[in-house]
Parts: sequence; structure tokens; C-alpha cells
Amino acid sequence: MKHTFFTIVAVFVSICAASAQSQQPAKPLTVEERAAKEANRLEELLKLDPAQVFYVDSTLQHDLAALEAEFKELQKAKVESQDLFIAVSDKWAEQIDRTYERIFRPDQWSRYLKSGAARAQKARDKRKRK
Repeated sequence: MKHTFFTIVAVFVSICAASAQSQQPAKPLTVEERAAKEANRLEELLKLDPAQVFYVDSTLQHDLAALEAEFKELQKAKVESQDLFIAVSDKWAEQIDRTYERIFRPDQWSRYLKSGAARAQKARDKRKRK
């Protein structure tokens, strides 16, 4: 009886330990990793050629780094208004979209918009009007 009890407790403890280990937060991705991941996603989604992938990756590396820098400045200034963070995020999202529109062919731009970008643009426009 004692053996069964200890076995059950040991199994329970090992399950809890494994569960706790699997719930540890993953290391945040760097700007370069996020840019590469998004460039690869868009390459598959829009059938980008290698030059387009390069431009998308370069754009994202620059713009995401600039976005992070602006966020850090706001944090350093101890800004608490979420609206300011959203405005900065919207500004860089618009910049990225304007660049994408120049990089993508018309059919690719249309697919990009249909993949959710148009909805994001409408939401940014709505926030801007407020």
C-alpha cells in the first residue's frame, strides 16, 4: 500500500515538474529573428521572389528596430498612456505598409491586404480619426 502511494506521489510530482518546465516563457525573439520569420511567412503567402524577400527583411529590420527604440524612449520617459504606444505602433505599421506597397506586385499587394492587412489598416484609420 505504501509503495503504491509513493509511486502515485512520485508520478504526480514528476508530471507537475514537467508541466512547470513546459510553461516557462520562451526567450523573446530579436528584431532580426522577427524580421526573418515575417519575411519567410510573406514569401510563402505571396510567392515573393528572392529580391522581394531581401527588401521585406531589410525593411522590417530597420522599422522594427526604430519601433523598439521609440518604445524604449517612451518607457524611459515613464509615459503611461497606452494611446501613445498605440500611435507609435500605428505610425510604423503604416510605414511598413507603404514600403510593402512599393515592393509587392499588384497581385501580391491584393493578397497581402486580403490576408488581414486591410482590416489592420482600417483599424489604424479609425484610431487616427478619434
